[in-house]
Amino acid sequence: MAKYIIQIAVLGAQVVGRAFAKALRQEYAASQEAAKRAGGGRQGTAQASENLRTGMTLDEARDILDIKQLDPKEIKQRYEFLFNANDSSKGGSFYIQSKVVRAKERIDQEVKKVSGDYSS
Repeated sequence: MAKYIIQIAVLGAQVVGRAFAKALRQEYAASQEAAKRAGGGRQGTAQASENLRTGMTLDEARDILDIKQLDPKEIKQRYEFLFNANDSSKGGSFYIQSKVVRAKERIDQEVKKVSGDYSS
């Protein structure tokens, strides 16, 4: 009886180990693909890192604020409009308001990178 329990435990550990290894391989492949889509090389890795850190891509941030160019004046105008329109005290959504804030943060990082201003 104990022999069968040990065999079941060993088989279970093997299944879990294989599943874990497969998940790691898939995650590594996904991160490599994200880096390629972001431009490849060091730039792509940096872009993927920023996407991971902020939780959204630059394209997603542009879609949220509905902007085409990285024009600081337009970014500020769209941000203020959307932030105020989604104020929870006016019946808006705190969730959407927070997405607007995150989108502006992500775009601001890109504007700083493009303009060469790396100071905080």
